[in-house]
Amino acid sequence: MAIEASFTIDQSEFPLSGIFEELPDATVELDRVVPTDEAVIPYFWIHAEGIGGFETDLADDAGVRDVAIIDEVEDQIFLRIEWDLSRESVLTAMVDTPVALLSGIGDERRWTFEVRSADQEGVSEFQAYCRKRDISIELTELHALSSLRSDREYDLTDGQQRALVLAYTRGYFDSPREATQRDLADELGISHQAVSSRLQRGIRRLVASTLVAND
Repeated sequence: MAIEASFTIDQSEFPLSGIFEELPDATVELDRVVPTDEAVIPYFWIHAEGIGGFETDLADDAGVRDVAIIDEVEDQIFLRIEWDLSRESVLTAMVDTPVALLSGIGDERRWTFEVRSADQEGVSEFQAYCRKRDISIELTELHALSSLRSDREYDLTDGQQRALVLAYTRGYFDSPREATQRDLADELGISHQAVSSRLQRGIRRLVASTLVAND
């Protein structure tokens, strides 16, 4: 049975720490795409106020070989990265074990990742890889994917459904917004990054179930 797991690591345990030295209030989001070459998780977004003129040479970060700015949109920068996989990290753990990255969001304190494996053994192998190499991860959520039980559930996890319903009722989707992600996070008792991930993944599943699958 497929398993999804969420875990956190200290910000210093993952490459890209140079971003937070220059932009301590930034949020970094790995862009989960299927690359056209063999690159591993090649794209990411940096979200921060006053990000214009960002010049940190991230290639100096351990685990990073090269970085290129692709685009700038208001308070966001879209970059392509080439990782140095010779340095063992949580990134190589995801590459060398049978888990697939669903989302990765970081701030100046920690990174929050969500991964999926075909079975429990895959998650256990990932954890063992990290323990053996002293990569400090903290498992925060583990659940089996449930089958689609009704046409109304759209294969959402309980966490995604709660986040989406709360966002709707609190006016997060209104224009102008009546609530922020931090407001939702406080009410749900989870991190801002976890709210962002649940909303993103929940919306993606709704689109896949209602607009793509039925096309």
